[in-house]
Amino acid sequence: MPEEKIAMVGTPCQAIAATKINKYSDKTGGSPITVKIGLFCTENFSYAYLKEFLAENNIDMNEVKEFRIDKGQFKAKLIYGDEFSTPIIKTRPFTRKNCNICTDFTANNSDISVGSVGSEEGWSTVIVRNETGKKIIDDCIENGYLKSKPLSEKGLKLLTRLSNKKIKDNSKIVEERESVGRQVLSQRVIDDEEFEKEADLCQFNNLEADVISVGGCVLCGACEYVCPEDIVEINDRKPQKYGKCREDCHACYYACPRTYLSDTVVPLDMDEKPLGNYIDIMSVTAEAIEGQDGGAVTSILVYLLENKLVDEVFLVGQDEDQAWKPKSFVTGRIQDVVAASGTKYSTVPVGFKALKNRKLNK
Repeated sequence: MPEEKIAMVGTPCQAIAATKINKYSDKTGGSPITVKIGLFCTENFSYAYLKEFLAENNIDMNEVKEFRIDKGQFKAKLIYGDEFSTPIIKTRPFTRKNCNICTDFTANNSDISVGSVGSEEGWSTVIVRNETGKKIIDDCIENGYLKSKPLSEKGLKLLTRLSNKKIKDNSKIVEERESVGRQVLSQRVIDDEEFEKEADLCQFNNLEADVISVGGCVLCGACEYVCPEDIVEINDRKPQKYGKCREDCHACYYACPRTYLSDTVVPLDMDEKPLGNYIDIMSVTAEAIEGQDGGAVTSILVYLLENKLVDEVFLVGQDEDQAWKPKSFVTGRIQDVVAASGTKYSTVPVGFKALKNRKLNK
């Protein structure tokens, strides 16, 4: 158990990376992440192409107050009250293509999954996946950080339908890619012994060939974070290596969410469970927090910090100089957490970048 404790908020692929980093800590060095809050995720967007798309529709990024996905529409609420809305299908030009090979909609590898789908406006759907998550949510409700109610049958059906749709649609894309020799290793779940045997033969050049060069990299930053030589860098582009790997190092291949996944990380039958494994599912809102979709994530993080269950949290905010340019950061300040609320539908940055910078600066 690490001495310090950090809660992370991230997409399904980032949650898988965090799981792999800590599960194979003897190979990766581990991380201080002890709580994983996953966000529902259909896909993420290229910042540059999203900015260009909005400009074509006479919208400046600086005019956007909030992004959200709702009822099949991609929406941008503007600071002067108007709302721009377009069908999700029209976002494909700026959708990151590596998202099309992911079948996880509800962040199955997290302790708690959160999203707006299935709940009414002002509320969030919460999926409690294990005892760690249950203790946190139960305490949040008991101590007034969250107010809860059962998820409606209609909401559950919608959530299940969208999860199944992602599995079906993206499984077809995986098949198409593999039919032309573009392998998708993360869809090949193997047993743990086989995974370790394979990963022990691989270094960054293998990661480059198996994931990066075939369009599988999600820019999560796990490879950069675990590199003991600090020679892997991600700076608004695909991972690059500047130096020679240590001869016996396989950390990046173990940590990447797009290399093989062992059946102890992702069960073999996971695609047959559209919402993954879970203990409970509900709708929640946070009356004391003014945040997107009920402020659930913000309230959970505030609870964790105020009760000293974690020392810091790792989440996504915005670049100070570029509107809606995502930036990951680590903080122990509640005011920073509150300020970052409402950014969950912005494009996702290199998630582990902040942890890496924090480690280098210690």
